This record gives sequence, structure tokens and C-alpha cells, in this order.
Amino acid sequence: MSSKIGGSIPVPVKYGTITQSFTVKKSDGGYFSVISGDEILGFSRTMFVPSRYHQGRAMLAHYGLEQGDLVVHSDYGIARFMGIKTLNLNGRRAEFLLLLFADEEKLYVPMEDFFKVSPYVGPRGIAKLSKLGGRKWTNAKLRAKKRAFELAGELVRIYALREVKTRPPFPRNPEWEQILEQTFPYEETPDQRKSIEDVMADLSSNKPMDRLICGDVGFGKTEIAIRAALRVAAAGYQVAVLVPTTVLAAQHYETFTKRLEPFPVKIEMLSRFTTGAKAKRIIDELAEGKIDIIIGTHALLSERVRFRQLGLVIIDEEQWFGVRHKEKLRSLRAEVDVLTLTATPIPRTLYLSLSGVKNISLVDTPPKMRRPIFTQVINWNVNLFSKIIYNELDRGGQVFFVHNRVETIGGIEAILKRAMPDVRIAVAHGQMPERQLEKTILDFRSGKYDLLLSTAIIESGTDMPRVNTIIINRADQFGLAQLYQLRGRVGRSDVQAYAYLVLPPYRSLTPAARKRIRALLEYTELGSGYALATKDLEIRGAGNILGKEQSGFIADVGLHLYSKLLAEAVAELKGQKPPILEPIPFSIDFDAYIPSDYIADTEERLWVYQKVFTAHRIERIDELEREIRDRFGRIPEPTQHLFDFLKARILATRAGFSAVKFNPKWI
Repeated sequence: MSSKIGGSIPVPVKYGTITQSFTVKKSDGGYFSVISGDEILGFSRTMFVPSRYHQGRAMLAHYGLEQGDLVVHSDYGIARFMGIKTLNLNGRRAEFLLLLFADEEKLYVPMEDFFKVSPYVGPRGIAKLSKLGGRKWTNAKLRAKKRAFELAGELVRIYALREVKTRPPFPRNPEWEQILEQTFPYEETPDQRKSIEDVMADLSSNKPMDRLICGDVGFGKTEIAIRAALRVAAAGYQVAVLVPTTVLAAQHYETFTKRLEPFPVKIEMLSRFTTGAKAKRIIDELAEGKIDIIIGTHALLSERVRFRQLGLVIIDEEQWFGVRHKEKLRSLRAEVDVLTLTATPIPRTLYLSLSGVKNISLVDTPPKMRRPIFTQVINWNVNLFSKIIYNELDRGGQVFFVHNRVETIGGIEAILKRAMPDVRIAVAHGQMPERQLEKTILDFRSGKYDLLLSTAIIESGTDMPRVNTIIINRADQFGLAQLYQLRGRVGRSDVQAYAYLVLPPYRSLTPAARKRIRALLEYTELGSGYALATKDLEIRGAGNILGKEQSGFIADVGLHLYSKLLAEAVAELKGQKPPILEPIPFSIDFDAYIPSDYIADTEERLWVYQKVFTAHRIERIDELEREIRDRFGRIPEPTQHLFDFLKARILATRAGFSAVKFNPKWI
């Protein structure tokens, strides 16, 4: 190399992956080719490099327990997790979870009982530490179990009623469906593909569909809805897409129209912005069957709207509709196929507990090219704001500036306009007339403005892929769930997104605010942690699915334990085994732990324990074993014993043993 460049000079080297092969013409007329690993191997593989810009772990896949977090021990109640402790018992070294209960009482939980401990997910400020050995926890569990049985009875009854209803299957249109699949501009994620298969299986059966698709904004739920809509429209039936806001209706109308352009399918939109004459024409054509797909707000639920042959209703974010509209939706479910989309996450334990009585598909995997959001803390500095905003505008993007005080938002607008007179600024807040607010957001989305200065009303709403920078003023005054959702407004495409948290001097922040900001800065990867934010969101998601009246019981025992009780009740009523496996008592007489010199970081070690002790399948244990060997090197003997013990426990549980004692020489 040195002879080629004429001497020994420093050459900068960058490590990375080459995804495409290329050829460079040399000065002597020859060619120099670089062949990518993808082409040689026939698939893509990245060695030892964390997949920052690829699939990432799905959000809600696990919780990271931190010292001080509230947890629930299924036998003893609500406690505070105080860390991992290593103890020597009868010559055997083992690690334990240290839990602190009321009156400073401590409980050391062996790692083999990790499945009994789950993070407390419930309304904040309500939970109190349980007293070890007290009757209060037992009574709370009995009350929750009784209510879980009542709810399970209702769910099983509704499921049975739906099972006896029939309708002709919607036949496949192989040619149309193949064209739609091939014109999808992205690679389907595994979850998305599985959800599409679930929906298509529902439509091909002779029973009406009532399925919930749950996944974060931008994870591909709309594409699943489009595939379902085309199948139903191709069979000669009409499709109604119901959304809570005019802005969302406009977004869906744009997406559906673009995706279904190659097909002879007529799509219309009906909302408050539809003029009188046009609205009348649309309503008449719906009744005559001239419109195949109608997208609209609750205007679609009015008595004036009639369909000639409605086959499918797609509902986006049902929880945002009022009680009267929900009643109408409930009656629709008895008549036609219903597909519901939601971005509010539900915990996997609840998903499992409902799997026997509700059809739910989870879309947990982020799209492959989605990048983590670069997040930075800054102080109030108008010159810095100008630089950040102009950088975004220079690359053809738009900016959100969040200021959560309506009374001072006009002052912030004046400051920004004075600093950047050529930037087109729109203002949006909840005290504006609704039509004006919707028009402002639609105008911003269409590119009439460069910057939207708003309160936290943008926390949930439309997908705006051109907005890739957000500045959040006084980020310390938001909850972590709110901050997570606000930051999630950007980074919806393969363009690098930026989030700037504007804070007063660090020393003036409260300890709670510091913790929130630190958590947001730590977890910039897609699908990582967000434990506190996730808890808030999951409570919301559980309420949407189970009903608000369950919240008291969830508060008493925590969402995970309530979900487990519900799963057991549903399984018992249906005469099946519970979907959540509970291992049998299994005592061991040898070292089976993860040494601290193998995984030095306590939090990382706890995460590994949590993963392996909550795995219910031998294949999952094998998968984790390979992953840990890849990340940390050769597995030491005590850790290998741990994997062998866990596999043996799963086999013994499935075989129906009541208990097992295990030592190196005998079982």
C-alpha cells in the first residue's frame, strides 16, 4: 500500500459494512473491485457490531429493573427492588434479588424464582409496600382473581357468540394482491408479515373478523389495513376507514389513494372539511355502491350515511371516540368484519392472557432503515435554535418547536420570528377553534410552513415524515411518557432525526426531572428500555382493551399479575392450559449463576437473568445461550450449569412433574 501512495503516511481507517459491491477504474486502465459480503454469502450478516440502524429489540420486549423500582412478588406482594446480592448457602454460591417490603423487611429471592417477580405496572402514587406475612396482599389477590374470572366469563361469552356467526369468505384476488405486495416500497418486517397473514386468514374464513393490530406509529399498521381493504373491495364489498381526526383522515386518504392507484377502486374522504354539495354526492354514491373505500371521521357514523354492501370497517385509535360513537361501533361489530389499529402498546402478558378470546396481532419490530433519534440536552439559546432550525430546513425538512404554555406561546413566536424572519412559522394549541387548529396542522403537513410552534397537542397524531427535528422547551416539566411520545413525532423515515431538550441549569432541576432526562438520553436506540414511559403507556393500553372499570384491581396487584390471573381464568373456562407457563419447584445443589467477572455490569447481568429465567421454551434458552456467547465470550461452568438447569426445569414442567431435586450425581 505504501509503495502505491508513495511513502508511509497515516491513512484514516473507518470500520463498517459494505452492503453493495462496486468497481473503481485504475489509472493503468485496469479495474479494482470490492465485493460485498451480502453477495458472497447470499445474506447480510454483521459481526460484533450492535445493529444501531437495523431491527433493534422491540419496545416492551422486556423491562430493565433498576434499584429502587417497585416490583410485585406473586406470593408476597408489592416491594422495592434493591439490587442483586451474592450469598453462600451450604457451600453453594448463588445470586439473589433483594426485595424491601413494608417496615424495612427484606426478602432474598433466588434467581430460579425470578418468574414470580415482575415490575409493578399500575397508576403512579397509589401503590404501597406490602407487609410480609400480612393478610392484605392475600385478600387483594383474591379480589383481583374474582374480578378476573368475571371478566374472563364476559370475554369467553362474546367470543363464543362471534364464533357461531358466519358469512361467505372473501376470495383472494391473486393478481391484484401480488401487484400490491410488489409495489410496497419497503421490506416487510417479520411482525408485519405475520399480521398480514393473520388478517388474510381471517378474511378467508367464514367467520367475521374482529382483530386488533397493535404497533407504534410508523411500524406499518396502515399497510396491513390497505391489504385487507383491497381484498374486501375486490370481492365487491365496501370498506369504511374510521379515524378520530380530520388530519388523520387526510393522511390516510393520501396513503390509500397512492397505494391503490393501479386498481379500479374508487376512494373518497368524508369529514368536516368536505363541502355540503360534495358531502351529499359522496353519501348518495355510498348508498348506490359507487364508492369502494370511504375514509372519514365520526361523520361516517351519522344516520344519514348508508352503505349498499359494507364488508369491512377499519378503526384507527378507537379509544379517541366518544361513548355514543363507541356504542355504534359495538353494533357494527355484530354485522361486519372489523379491523382495529392502535399505537398504544399493550404488555405481552396481557396479550397472552387475551390470546384465547381476542384476536390480537402485535407489530413490535421497527422498519429496517429506521434510525435512532439523536438526543441532546441544551440550554435556552436563540442563536443555537436558529442554527438547528436552518440546518433542518437546508436538507428540505421541517421542525417542531414545543412550548407547553398557551399564555406565553405568542412571546416565543415573536422571539423566533425576530431571530429568523424568513422562516414560515405556524402556531397550534388546544385553545384554538377546532377547525382552525386542524387547518393549521394540515397546512403545515402540506409544506406551507417550515416550523410548527405548538403545545404538547402534537404528542399523538399524524405521521409527518418530513419533520425530522424537534426542540422541546422546558423538557423538565414533562413526564417521561410524554417526552418519549413527543420525541417519537420525528424519526419516521430513514433520515437521521434530532431531538433537543431545552433545560434550565442542571443544578436547578428536581431529582425526578434529572432521572427522566437521563433515561431519555440513555435509551436512544429503537426499541430499548423506556421502562417508566412504557409503564404509563401500558396502563393506558390495558384500560383501552379491558375497560376503565378494571383499573382498581390492576392498581391493587399490578398489571402483570392481573394479566396472569386473567389468563388462568380464561384457560379454565375454556378447558385449556394457561398460555403462561409456571415452572415447578426445582432445587439444585451446585453452582448455577453468572459470575460478576464474566458480566461485570450489574444491570447487564440482571437483564440476562431476567431473559433466561422468564424464557418458557428450550429453543429460546438455546437462542439466549448463543447470544450471550457471542457478546461475552466462552461461557463459564456455573453459567453453563444455569442453562442446563433451566432446560431441565422446562422439560420437567411440561412432563407434569410436581417438583424436582437436582444435584451433580442424581435427579
